[in-house]
Amino acid sequence: MTALSVNINKVALIRNSRKGENPNLIEYASACINAGADGITVHPRPDQRHIKPSDLPGLKELINKHTNIEFNIEGNPFEEAKDDYLGLLELVKRSRPHQCTLVPDSTDQLTSDHGFDLNKNQEKVYKVVRELRAHGVRSSLFLDPDLAQIRLAAEIGVDRVELYTGPYAESWGKKQFNKIFDAHKNSASLAQSLNVGVNAGHDLNLTNIKKYVSIPNILEVSIGHALTVESLYKGLDNTIRKYKSLISPL
Repeated sequence: MTALSVNINKVALIRNSRKGENPNLIEYASACINAGADGITVHPRPDQRHIKPSDLPGLKELINKHTNIEFNIEGNPFEEAKDDYLGLLELVKRSRPHQCTLVPDSTDQLTSDHGFDLNKNQEKVYKVVRELRAHGVRSSLFLDPDLAQIRLAAEIGVDRVELYTGPYAESWGKKQFNKIFDAHKNSASLAQSLNVGVNAGHDLNLTNIKKYVSIPNILEVSIGHALTVESLYKGLDNTIRKYKSLISPL
């Protein structure tokens, strides 16, 4: 069974375009959970362009009311603290999510667009993974579907990898699709053989998600932008239920 974690960054971005709390993130996250989401994902950044540190306590309180819902905080552990953004690890220590997904993006990136290169920073990432474990937080590492990177991730003891699916989505319907899909299948298979769980995320949508989760034992998909846009046309409840029917059919 593949879990659906809804990334609510885009809803926070809309809220931040006006003063006040409309749309209200707690209400939106609650609606996602009521519609069938298995988790909520947030990605706080130093520029606070969407999720803010002040959002985390309320979201954690909401999720604590549900025994089967997971809280996933993602971000770059190596970005410096700024204003009331205290740094990813400090926010994680205070919020104690179920999972922390480590992503190598910088503040000037529009969105996450590549995985870690563990040839360059394996030791630094290892220290972060070890710190997360000490605080009882499951680690997930954002990676491209590269077998060498998967092996390095397993060496540092990461709990899961999240395979970056941007190129998979971009290649949909194009001649290079099968090659990219096979890279994801092979990477997932290798990770699982090394006792590393596999998540996936980025630009997955209602059109391409079913094919992706035909890869065995994908534990979680994290979807934000596409789900938010699709909800504008189909409604939030209908959209989440459709995702659930595609990734975890009864």
